[in-house]
Amino acid sequence: QVQLVESGGGLVQAGGSLRLSCAASGRTFSSYAMGWFRQAPGKEREFVAAININWSGGSSYYADSVKGRFTISRDNAKNTAYLQMNRLKPEDTAVYYCAARYGNSVSNPNEYGYWGQGTQVTVSS
Repeated sequence: QVQLVESGGGLVQAGGSLRLSCAASGRTFSSYAMGWFRQAPGKEREFVAAININWSGGSSYYADSVKGRFTISRDNAKNTAYLQMNRLKPEDTAVYYCAARYGNSVSNPNEYGYWGQGTQVTVSS
């Protein structure tokens, strides 16, 4: 079992930055791939970024819409995953969720069994 708690959301102007954190409970955090997803009002939940179990700088991937602006990372010693978001745009406004999956990371949200409660990110123009 893994319990996830996101933090770090807020209101920011376009072009600004935020760092989201996802704190996980349990002693097997390092066994779970982590993903970040977002959901804007009236839209489906969409993939943002994911990182594999043994992050070595090359085992993460991103949605095209955030590539080059967002960076996912993890600190297994702290049981925490992060999403650094730079050069934010109004279209990044959404509730952001972290999710955990036992095994390799994937972009399909239906493959993740554990979810946080979400944190609101609002980007003003």
